Amino acid sequence: MSLGRWDLPFAVHGISELPFAGASAALLIGVNIVGGSIVGSLIAAGAIGLLGARARDRNSVIGTLMPFGLGLGVLFLALYKGRAANKFGLLTGQIVAVDTPQMSWLLGTSAVVLVALAAMWRPLTFASADPDVAEARGVPVRGLSFAFMIVLGLAVALSVQIVGALLVLTLLVTPAAAAARVTASPVLLPVLSVVFAVLSIEGGILLALGSSIPISPYVTTISFTIYIVCRLVGTYRTRQWGTGRTAPEPG
Repeated sequence: MSLGRWDLPFAVHGISELPFAGASAALLIGVNIVGGSIVGSLIAAGAIGLLGARARDRNSVIGTLMPFGLGLGVLFLALYKGRAANKFGLLTGQIVAVDTPQMSWLLGTSAVVLVALAAMWRPLTFASADPDVAEARGVPVRGLSFAFMIVLGLAVALSVQIVGALLVLTLLVTPAAAAARVTASPVLLPVLSVVFAVLSIEGGILLALGSSIPISPYVTTISFTIYIVCRLVGTYRTRQWGTGRTAPEPG
């Protein structure tokens, strides 16, 4: 298993279903929803990392987990007799419902994700660019891939609390896809991804103030608009380079 061969958008979507099931179970039994979401994400990431060790097995494992997690989540929500808004929020996000205990979980998990990424940044970048050479140089690519899946699972669990299980790709994939259209720098690309994600969230919050519409449509629209703009910029730069002009240095 190598980082360079991961179908990450599919993996993100696959992982998001078990956090939804975990959060639904937590809602049903009356415990912390963020904790349930994190447990579900770790189970999903661990299953994908262990069962999908071979490339040909990986997509089938993810495709199997997706309907299973979604089915469990629907079952738990069907058994839940509380407010319908709580059920809807798990699917499409309900940021205004995040209370102080949940915020503590979110902040703590965010710190773990940031520390883990900082620790594995250099070998992760190397293994993502050329996993075969990285492995030959002594980088533990398999262990790094599994660790990255766990970190990815935690990031998915955090995103589910903001935009819901159905729209998690808009925070974890769309900003990165937008950034990749305008830079190839291994430093600037993740920085731009974070900036685009934050702009989407903050813009969605501001637009949703005083509105009965959930935050998710605003967040997804802003994120998609940023992607379209970056794609147009990337296309323009490519055409400029193709006409013989000097292309701007990426990043």
